[in-house]
Amino acid sequence: MGQTGAGDGAGKLRVLIDNGEYWLRNRGDIAMMVMTVERLRERWPHARIGMLTDQPHILNGLLPQAEPVVAYGGGQWGRGSGWGAGGVPGRLDRAAAVHLTGPAAVHWRALTEVPKHHLREARDRVRDGMRALTGESRPERDDGMPDLPPVPAAVADSSLVIAQGGGYMTDIDKYQAHRTLNLLEAAQQHGIPNVMIGQGLGPMRDPELLRRAAAVLPGVDLIAVREGLRGPELLEQAGVRSDRILVTGDDAVEFAYRLRRPEIGTDLGLCLRISDYSKVSNAARDTLGEVVRREGRALGTALAPLIISEYDDEDRRHTLPLLGGAHRTRPVIARTGTAQDVARQVSRCRVLVTSAYHLAVFALSQGIPAVAVTASQYYDDKFYGLADMFEANTAEAETAGAGLRIVHLDSEHLETELTRAIRQLWEAAPDLRDTLQRKAVEQIDAGRAGLERVYGLVDGHDGNRPAPVTGSAALQGE
Repeated sequence: MGQTGAGDGAGKLRVLIDNGEYWLRNRGDIAMMVMTVERLRERWPHARIGMLTDQPHILNGLLPQAEPVVAYGGGQWGRGSGWGAGGVPGRLDRAAAVHLTGPAAVHWRALTEVPKHHLREARDRVRDGMRALTGESRPERDDGMPDLPPVPAAVADSSLVIAQGGGYMTDIDKYQAHRTLNLLEAAQQHGIPNVMIGQGLGPMRDPELLRRAAAVLPGVDLIAVREGLRGPELLEQAGVRSDRILVTGDDAVEFAYRLRRPEIGTDLGLCLRISDYSKVSNAARDTLGEVVRREGRALGTALAPLIISEYDDEDRRHTLPLLGGAHRTRPVIARTGTAQDVARQVSRCRVLVTSAYHLAVFALSQGIPAVAVTASQYYDDKFYGLADMFEANTAEAETAGAGLRIVHLDSEHLETELTRAIRQLWEAAPDLRDTLQRKAVEQIDAGRAGLERVYGLVDGHDGNRPAPVTGSAALQGE
């Protein structure tokens, strides 16, 4: 049985957090982790807050307020690592992890990323050459999943299990979706409060995933979704009671909002991601580059390359070539750059064009309009849901227009639509700024209110704790 209601004594209350990025290569996911851990620490400053990861040293460097719970090592709460150990030796171990080994691991990974990428490419070329010599065909893509890891042992000793925000409960990420469902199911079997926050759900049509979702999700104590267009409907279809569903917005909204600038930016930001789940034709890619370079010259502004995911260089490899021949460009962020660094880059933009969802979150939360380019149902759902969360009321819409314009990369009129969207948002940016920031604050308040319900699952209503500072009040005292 978990330690529900165990109090906030050091090591007594334990919160286990699942997430969609065990390898810590996506700054959008890291931004959500930062906010989740910070909010939990505000409530329970002495709790052990464990983050499931496959990169414990990287986590120490990027998110020192969380304790690594190593998924591939069995997912146990640490002992003798500074978190579980007491006294001076424990504190010294923890300080070394946070200030020495963690930052060193972050820099070493960045330093070796390019050589490792070239080695992988060379290996693939050798394999293709050998297949050509032997007549062996390239193996067909296997739609089956690798074996799922065992449920982390830390679940049994947790006071609360949280599936943190992300877009992993979907057909294109069945491995992570099933892994999270198994974790939540285990928490339920142990009688431990379990919640999902900041979730982006779907598309979800796979029969086995739908079956597992219908078996597990109704037992989740609270599910907070980041948009209201698709998520609530999918949950209701899975049998989740409506009183357990909240629409709160993305966990990274507050993260970006705090880094907003008082003055409007001047850059035109750009990110293009091409991956297995976001196919983009060569013609669409070329058109995108031509339009952005041309508009940068016409507007007399610098193009700012925005890199949020370092996984397989999926943002760098496809964004940086589009800047070739541009009138003026900003330097690209280093591989060691943080989520805060990217949010600050975004803050210097007047408008940005992005196929990466969290860059649009970063922009809109700071009052900056964005053009979302999409080439898949997965990103359609993400961007239309995000646009709805930042949609102005009728009177504001008449004067300013929508802050997120969605352009489909397979459109026959891509050049015209993209050009029009950039120019309209560039002109409307000053009028949109206050409206978008107000929408961000509404979501911040909703997210914090949702967490109050989560805290109640563990604390009860004993009335012994001071009321936490929430949403608008917290932002006024930043």
